[in-house]
Amino acid sequence: MPSERYIEIASRIRNWGRWGDDDERGTLNLIDAAARRRAAGEMRTGKAFCLGLPLSEEEGIQIGLVPGRLNPTRTMVVVNSPLSDDPEWICSSEDVVTMALQAATHWDALAHVSYGGSLYNGHPASSVTDAGAARCGIDKVGTLVTRGVLLDVARATGKEFLDPGYPIAPDDLDAAVAMAGTEVQPGDAVLVRTGQMRHLRSERSREALFDYAFPAPGLTMATALWMRDHDVAAVATDTLSLEVVPCEEESTYLPVHLLHLVEMGLTQGQNFDLDALAEDCALDGAYAFLLDATPLPFTGGLGSPVQPVALK
Repeated sequence: MPSERYIEIASRIRNWGRWGDDDERGTLNLIDAAARRRAAGEMRTGKAFCLGLPLSEEEGIQIGLVPGRLNPTRTMVVVNSPLSDDPEWICSSEDVVTMALQAATHWDALAHVSYGGSLYNGHPASSVTDAGAARCGIDKVGTLVTRGVLLDVARATGKEFLDPGYPIAPDDLDAAVAMAGTEVQPGDAVLVRTGQMRHLRSERSREALFDYAFPAPGLTMATALWMRDHDVAAVATDTLSLEVVPCEEESTYLPVHLLHLVEMGLTQGQNFDLDALAEDCALDGAYAFLLDATPLPFTGGLGSPVQPVALK
């Protein structure tokens, strides 16, 4: 059951009806032509950074914490199969992938979680069926290209990485903004770096994957107010759960997911690989960039893998 603190925060950030009673995109409505022009204006060097993890079974990060969330498995359908009567002419090789849509670097759809029988904007949770999400699915996102801002909370606190279970507070986000020397503007996508990816750098053992997953630093409920005050369009972190784990209150499980996806309609992403981008930002002092993180348009999907690209 939600705590009194959760209920108080939820009442202050709720965006239901803000963009109409039928809206299914939430804060992504804040990304307008002006936001995309600001993003283009941040490009100075032409450097490009891919922020996605590898899509492979061997390098996957899923260890069974979420039932059915499988690492990608790729199998061949045909190998050098002739497409004509002449085997020396054109041949084709093709493959098939089976994976959970939230297996690696991904966005959550607004329909990913619900409570009290409701999704974002009051759409009924019953609109999610075995056929997928009839409301607030990942296909409703469309193009996600906007100004991105890296908030390197780890570096702003003077550390290479945040301690396990570190609760990121609004003051931490303010400190990262100050270090970045920029402002978070309406329609921006905010990428929060904790340094948690260090567990995936040296080894791919099951122990390292568990250390990556739990305990982990992450966003607290109070940061939802910060996101609402700054009119952030989307937020992602370099962690498995985005929010701090263990959760802040035993009685309220994954409250930041509910505040973002249900109350605010704020699209959230996990497992963004931000280390290389962070190193470059620290070198040139430019923490804002054009971000193209458009999800795959799975109709009725509850999430989507993504290969985000930051262009500086």
